[in-house]
Amino acid sequence: MSFLDFIEFNFISIIDIVLVAILMYQLYKLVRGTVAINIFIGLTSIYLLWKLVDALHMELLSEILGQFIGVGVIILVIVFQQELRKFLIMIGRAKLIKNKGFFKFNIGEQDNKLNIGIICKACQDLSNSKTGALLVITHTDDLAFFSESGVQIGSDITIPLLKSIFFKNSPLHDGAVIIRDNKIVAARCVLPVTNNTNFPTHLGMRHRAAAGISEDTDAVVIIVSEQNGEISFAKEGKLQNHCSGEKLEELLRFEANKLNA
Repeated sequence: MSFLDFIEFNFISIIDIVLVAILMYQLYKLVRGTVAINIFIGLTSIYLLWKLVDALHMELLSEILGQFIGVGVIILVIVFQQELRKFLIMIGRAKLIKNKGFFKFNIGEQDNKLNIGIICKACQDLSNSKTGALLVITHTDDLAFFSESGVQIGSDITIPLLKSIFFKNSPLHDGAVIIRDNKIVAARCVLPVTNNTNFPTHLGMRHRAAAGISEDTDAVVIIVSEQNGEISFAKEGKLQNHCSGEKLEELLRFEANKLNA
């Protein structure tokens, strides 16, 4: 009997391997750059070793590794709770029908379409005065948990309102503004910060919070630095710095075109 006789390949086996590879890659992307990556690699190696010794009928070693894997599932849920949450959110998003009216961009002020022009002008004014700001704009996620942590506003988006919220002596300036359906839902909201170990150390808590909320949700985030007035844009945990007013409008329009495609 050949060493590889226990391996049987057919069309279903190929599909199985491809699906597992895709699943493992998506899980790797979620933990890449975090402290969990080493644990992920270690558990994956142990699981592959277990399947190998089981296929080779090494019963004693297979039994030991099998028991470890059984307990390891519970450990996995505890250690990777944040990553598993992100993965489930990603699966949930994939089932949503694209652009069902939850989030629409436009320069105009009709219906619930986001007024890009007002937001860009307000951010530019805040940048010129070096006033720190953090604006979270939702897509399909309503961010209810985070908006409830702040002060409920429920108002139309206006430049004076945004500037007054982030004015340094305002009681609402410390935290994020959440925008949904062309409304300022809440201000002074508390956001999760990123756990990415490769995140630039020179950036402050606003940028870390922007990366954190955009990692866990499909929101996009605008950050205005109070140190130098620099405008940044966060999406999927990644930051784009040194944004001018025109660049910010271009990024928001790109999001609009993608959602409306």
